[in-house]
Amino acid sequence: MSELPEKQIKRLRGLIGEAETNLAAAKELLNSVLGDGDVITAPRDTVVSDPDGKIIEGVFDGQIMIGPDGKNYPVPANYASKSKLVEGDLMKLTITPEGRFLYKQIGPVERKTVIGTLVHHDDKYYVEVSGAEYEILYASVTYFHLREGSQVSVVIPANNPDAAWAAVEAAL
Repeated sequence: MSELPEKQIKRLRGLIGEAETNLAAAKELLNSVLGDGDVITAPRDTVVSDPDGKIIEGVFDGQIMIGPDGKNYPVPANYASKSKLVEGDLMKLTITPEGRFLYKQIGPVERKTVIGTLVHHDDKYYVEVSGAEYEILYASVTYFHLREGSQVSVVIPANNPDAAWAAVEAAL
């Protein structure tokens, strides 16, 4: 078996950390809804049928939602950009009987705002912050009329030092 490159191992550790944080946050939210005295015995099914359509809960990875079955669900870039979705946010997708995909953020991860510089390489846009690069959606680049070298305020997950994505808050 070949060894995974260090970057992939770092990314996997980050994803595991995010999953643990999201699970703890989900349990805390459920306990607050049920009351502290109630014990959670089994997780709620994350894919359910509803008169309004099929509902799937998943995690935003920076550009798509990953469902509980590992399937990828495309999140419109303009929605992700406008809503400032951050890697690790919990989302709900409703697929209507007509086939429309309706997304909603249901569990934002803890965030922090940082300032960096827009860079462009490998046909992608990144914001460089203190030596780390965070990829950003092209929709954000066009919406904020950003150019390489622009100073940008971005939102990143507060508890995930291995995050690969950021959401643009504002052009400075």
